[in-house]
Amino acid sequence: MASSSSPPPPKLPIPGRRNILITSALPYVNNVPHLGNIIGCVLSADVFARYCRLRGYNALYICGTDEYGTATETKAMEENCSPKEICDKYHAIHSEVYKWFDIKFDKFGRTSSPQQTEICQAIFHKLMENKWLRENTMQQLYCDTCQRFLADRLVEGACPKEGCTNKTARGDQCDNCSHMLNPTELIDPKCKVCKNTPHIRETDHLFLDLPLLKEKLVNYINDTSVTGMWSQNAIQATNAWLKEGLKQRCITRDLKWGVPVPTQKYKDKVFYVWFDAPIGYVSITASYTPEWEKWWKNPDNVELFQFMGKDNVPFHTIMFPSTLLGTGENWTMMKTISVTEYLNYESGKFSKSKGIGVFGNDAKDTNIPPEVWRYYLLMNRPEASDTLFTWTDLQAKLNTELLNRLGNFIHRVLSFIAKPAGAGYESIVPDAPGAESHPYTICLAKEVSSLVDEYLDAMEKVKLKQGLKSAMGISDKGNSYLQDTEFWNLYKKDPASCAIVVKTSVGLVYLLACLLEPFMPSFSNKVLCQLNLPPEENISFSEEKGESAKAKTPWEFLPAGHKIGRPSPLFEELKDEKVSEHREKYEGSQAERISKAVADAEAAEISNQFKSATLSEGGSKKGQKKQSGNSKSKAAEAEVSVAKLDIRVGLIRKAEKHPDADSLYVEEIDVGEEAPRTVVSGLVKYIPLEEMQNRKVCVLCNLKPVVMRGIKSHAMVLAASNEDHTKVELVEPPAGAAVGERLTFAGHSGEPVASLSGSSKVWEKVAADLHSNGELVACYKDVPFMTSAGVCKVKTIANGEIR
Repeated sequence: MASSSSPPPPKLPIPGRRNILITSALPYVNNVPHLGNIIGCVLSADVFARYCRLRGYNALYICGTDEYGTATETKAMEENCSPKEICDKYHAIHSEVYKWFDIKFDKFGRTSSPQQTEICQAIFHKLMENKWLRENTMQQLYCDTCQRFLADRLVEGACPKEGCTNKTARGDQCDNCSHMLNPTELIDPKCKVCKNTPHIRETDHLFLDLPLLKEKLVNYINDTSVTGMWSQNAIQATNAWLKEGLKQRCITRDLKWGVPVPTQKYKDKVFYVWFDAPIGYVSITASYTPEWEKWWKNPDNVELFQFMGKDNVPFHTIMFPSTLLGTGENWTMMKTISVTEYLNYESGKFSKSKGIGVFGNDAKDTNIPPEVWRYYLLMNRPEASDTLFTWTDLQAKLNTELLNRLGNFIHRVLSFIAKPAGAGYESIVPDAPGAESHPYTICLAKEVSSLVDEYLDAMEKVKLKQGLKSAMGISDKGNSYLQDTEFWNLYKKDPASCAIVVKTSVGLVYLLACLLEPFMPSFSNKVLCQLNLPPEENISFSEEKGESAKAKTPWEFLPAGHKIGRPSPLFEELKDEKVSEHREKYEGSQAERISKAVADAEAAEISNQFKSATLSEGGSKKGQKKQSGNSKSKAAEAEVSVAKLDIRVGLIRKAEKHPDADSLYVEEIDVGEEAPRTVVSGLVKYIPLEEMQNRKVCVLCNLKPVVMRGIKSHAMVLAASNEDHTKVELVEPPAGAAVGERLTFAGHSGEPVASLSGSSKVWEKVAADLHSNGELVACYKDVPFMTSAGVCKVKTIANGEIR
């Protein structure tokens, strides 16, 4: 006999049952998921999977981290570790975030698995056998500095699509207009690693011949998009691709971290992440059960539902189906695709790469319960257009919809039942003969039954937001029912009617717990505990058991004589001061928030050091006398402190050539004062004029003004140079740094002097220790130039001097 702690056997399709295979887009493993990622894939799929279980369907929910490709390699470079270490770290983070959000996967796996390699290579061999692959020479960007071909995500540049203004489109896709790209199409491409301009080289690759597969693909799309009720945005995105014309799509890349291409010629290449990532759904299922083919090669008995954000659509409606069709095998093809638009944050987009918005770990830190986050995200699910997250909207939905409507109804009913005899029912559900002929109750039952029908219809069509609204409507009907019947008066005046109202109302409480479980499972568990019903045995709403029919007679859900548990409020009010606190805490980017926390910690440490130094100095006159003897050396140290420099973040508003000097630029630089400063810089032969426009720089503001060829310069732009001074680069603050903010240096406090002129020669002494380090960070000695948004850097000059 198996022990009680043994995991249940893997689910397999059951003949005669409705078998539903559910996947959500595999989140990249290179970052913490934000709320936009969560609602766009894993949460939406979780709601549908829970709904399927609620209805008694045999459902399997598969997901996992997408671990191969450039995004992982890039993150590993940033964190100075191996791709495997990055994957291990972030897979654990993702798992923890989803666990907190009550996401209930049947399997949350990884694409860096032996099963992934085996299945991916097997599919590749089938495509080769069936002659759907082509070998072509392609032009690819090569970086001489990094000495490598640049994968798509290692290139950024302006999007070439007419009307798109994105200047930082990736080499595979523009996040702004969702246009699919090849790196060579980008305007003014730059290597993301070294920021230099790559050049084009030829290299051989393998391509999936989409044009030859078009007939098979179009037949599949035309049929399934109708029968599977594809969301409108999925249909539009797919048709746009077809209208543009299918092209051969490269499926190999010049990387090390990925599934190896199993041919001698291409043994040093790996599969393109968008070729192998959707195969991850299959391989993760294979890591769940060795009988994975019963799910994935069983189209007559399994329905496949897939959930994702709109930027993933073409890979799931064009690329992945073409790959499966090309094998000639009997695959379970996607039936239904549910696609979300973008959830935006306050005044802009959520962004993993820029760290903007509320991330999964942030949600936990707010102490707002997961059921509230789930409700808010699902009620704002961007099904037809982009929606906006705001803290005030979250507050309104919690306080008005959850607390005052849903929570209030449930608490009124259960607390009334729990009252002692003479005021209530001593926690015992009363009997209610004659409920089927009670006028108010008959009317309520019809309204509730209609809402349940709406709920079921919406959920079957994967209209999750509408399903949630229909379920919430039941609590509104319940509140009206209590008010219309004035049940608190009936207890004395008409006990029989009061019993009917109470038994019907507690039935609605149970019904709400069931219908809202897919959306707020922790809420439903709390309600069932207050009803004194074990949640694992009572979350069900299946046709087979006749449970959905009971919606027409809600007084029958709970038997008379059942003793409820102890009622307590289900939601807490979110107050204005907390909203302001959260908004302030999560404004800007994660990098800015981390830098601010680091700066605050450093400031506190320095303050503590100062306090302890003051205390020790004041401890004895002898100590004071001894220190006075060193006053000259202490003064000398103070004189050369980097804190004497007034270095600020500046924004070049305009730059032009000096009218009387070929080697000089004249810039108008905003340093946070009423008017920009005029600055003259000898940078003409190092930096093109167009690169001097509208960019942030580090500006030394307290040098004595000096006239340079007839124009007075009121500051100095800091730049790094290599050893022989043949190359010069500007010291650049991070993008999020505020114009006018003063740079800080950990461990060096104090106010800058008004002017660095005079006999002390502070600038000359400090300048000797200004340099870029091996990681391209601008430093004074070993201390980075720090802004509220992070450190200042140079593009490529390591260990250069800064002047």
